[in-house]
Order: sequence, then C-alpha cells, then structure tokens
Amino acid sequence: MPIVHVYMWSGVSREAKKKIVEGITQVFESIGVPKQAVEIVIHEIPKENWGIGGELASEKFKEVKPP
Repeated sequence: MPIVHVYMWSGVSREAKKKIVEGITQVFESIGVPKQAVEIVIHEIPKENWGIGGELASEKFKEVKPP
C-alpha cells in the first residue's frame, strides 16, 4: 500500500517525528486505508545540504530551530 517519503531538515525531535507519522497515517485512514498498510520513511537532510532560492538553507534559515 502507500509508502510516504518525508524529506526534512535534521534535528527534529523524536516526539515531533512521532506526531508527523501519526498525522500522515490518519490522513490515509480517513480514506479507508488500514493503518497497518501505511509506511512512512523520514529522510533527514542537514540544512547545509539543502538549497532554496539560490541560498543554503543553513544561511537563509539560520534562526529556525527544529521542534
């Protein structure tokens, strides 16, 4: 069944990841997919390896701290 890939910056807490996984699973459950069939893979990318609008995310969003 569905496999969801989530790409996000490194450093997000375990609690935040748990909420992400639960929330995505609920969306699929709401359309009739059994929760046991939903797979979610979280890919953590360092901000210095992520570019947005010609800038490194580590520079553009240096004040943003992960939850």
